[in-house]
Amino acid sequence: MNERADEREKLKERADEGNNEVFSEEEERSVEEECEEEMREAALSAVSIRTPTPSKQIVPKTPEAVDDFLRNFLRRAGLNRTLNVFEPEWYGSAQKLLSETLRTSWTGVFIPDALTHRQLLQRELETVRMETDRLRRDVLVAGESLVRTQRERDFHRLQHRRVAEEKNRLIKDFKQLKKHLESYEPALRQLEDKYQAALRQKSLITLEKDRVLNATDARLNEEKSQNLKGSSIKRSDGGNKSPTKTRHPKETEFPVRSRLVNPPLAQGTFNKCKSTISFSLSFSFRAHKLPISCIDLHPQKLILATASDDRSWRLWELLPNGEKVGQMVLTGEGHSDWLSGCCFHPDGAKLATTSGDCTVQLWDFSLGRCVLSLPGHSQPTWGCSFHCCGHFLASCSADRTAKVWDLNSQRCRLTLRRHTASVNSVCFLPLSDLLLTASADKTLATWDARLGVCTASFHGHQHPCNHAACSPAGDAMVASCDTRGIVHLWDVRKPAFPTATVDAGPLAANQVAFSPSGKTLAVAGSDGVVRVVQVDNGVTSSLSGSADGVQSVTFDHEGETVTLAGRDGVISVWAGK
Repeated sequence: MNERADEREKLKERADEGNNEVFSEEEERSVEEECEEEMREAALSAVSIRTPTPSKQIVPKTPEAVDDFLRNFLRRAGLNRTLNVFEPEWYGSAQKLLSETLRTSWTGVFIPDALTHRQLLQRELETVRMETDRLRRDVLVAGESLVRTQRERDFHRLQHRRVAEEKNRLIKDFKQLKKHLESYEPALRQLEDKYQAALRQKSLITLEKDRVLNATDARLNEEKSQNLKGSSIKRSDGGNKSPTKTRHPKETEFPVRSRLVNPPLAQGTFNKCKSTISFSLSFSFRAHKLPISCIDLHPQKLILATASDDRSWRLWELLPNGEKVGQMVLTGEGHSDWLSGCCFHPDGAKLATTSGDCTVQLWDFSLGRCVLSLPGHSQPTWGCSFHCCGHFLASCSADRTAKVWDLNSQRCRLTLRRHTASVNSVCFLPLSDLLLTASADKTLATWDARLGVCTASFHGHQHPCNHAACSPAGDAMVASCDTRGIVHLWDVRKPAFPTATVDAGPLAANQVAFSPSGKTLAVAGSDGVVRVVQVDNGVTSSLSGSADGVQSVTFDHEGETVTLAGRDGVISVWAGK
């Protein structure tokens, strides 16, 4: 080593003295070899210095920059070719050897110098401090959240305990009330039995009262007729006694036989009417904005009455001769709730209406107003029907009763109680004093309007009855429909079983109507279809009406046109082919 140092000093002296002698190739190679050996020794010393002890990690000291020293030395010595050879060898094999030696001897991160190492440590320290501050803030926030959560937990625990105590108390009270109610059930059953017995007794008393009144009236009529005969005999004998007084309006009685004659029946035109099977839509028009509940045709003219949920009734003229639009003739408003039914007086000069306001009103067309209001029902009234003489009006209601009103005395003559549910339909049999009712208790009943007694009951429906109608031909034929769409045909003289059945379901059948000849039956359904049934053979055809359902249907005077009303407020007229 001392000899090499001496040679190095000599080389430096030669360089300082400015000796420009050219070395031989052998000298240059020897110098290069010496330089390579020194570099290897320096690298090995650096590795030995930088290798940490296993017990304690020591940051190695960066050795002197050997390549810079040699580069400066060769440049000062003017050894340019040697410098050109040195640089690729140093950056190629020597650096590769040094890196491999460092990688195998030390697994730590190579730190070029103390300043860089200090900067790295400062950055890591700042990062650790920032993370420490962030963690400290997070810990504080988490601590506050924990305290708040604990408080909420304690609050909810108290609430849960309070609710549980309240629940237990309510359960206890419920059990006590249940026991109390069970103790009252026998008394309630007894009271219900007493109430039903009282209702039956009241009905019997009312019937007995009506019978007595009718018998008394009949006896008085006989006495008066005898008196009239005696007075007429006396007048013929030249007596001077004054005649008897006329009968008071309250003493109006049902006629023994109808004074009116059914013109088609008298003329035999029913037999001439052909059986129409197919129909085509003639025209339609909107009569009301709200659903139409009922329609009825004038006894003599092509005038249609409509009752609607908008609390009004209207009269429409169905124009013949190809006219396609109905013209409104008259309208009336007076009910405080929706209208459920309407019916023309036999003379065609008046109209009776029923409503959800529990009243029955009589309208006079010549006066253009309501002339009579009959508030006798306790629940909504569903329909009404005039007696053929025009002096009596029958009504039905959801209060499970039907009433017969004397229009001359303006009072209720009879209250018919037998049904156990709402009475949905009522009508007088043509040219008769019999009254037909249909109820939601799945039964029909016929009543003697003079005596107020039930003459027959019809059992056959399995669902509540919506409507019942009588054949105008006077052949004792009756039709009824229920909420399942089942239509039964009955013979009033044989009420035990229906004579025929038509299934128009599965939706409800809202109304049935006979043609004037009694040979065709129209059924209005909630499915928006009107089914026209031939009574003789049961052949059925369908007419499409409102998509929301058809509420009411009727025939014209000849039985060749079907008029139907839907829930959309539209009237459709179908003409037979």
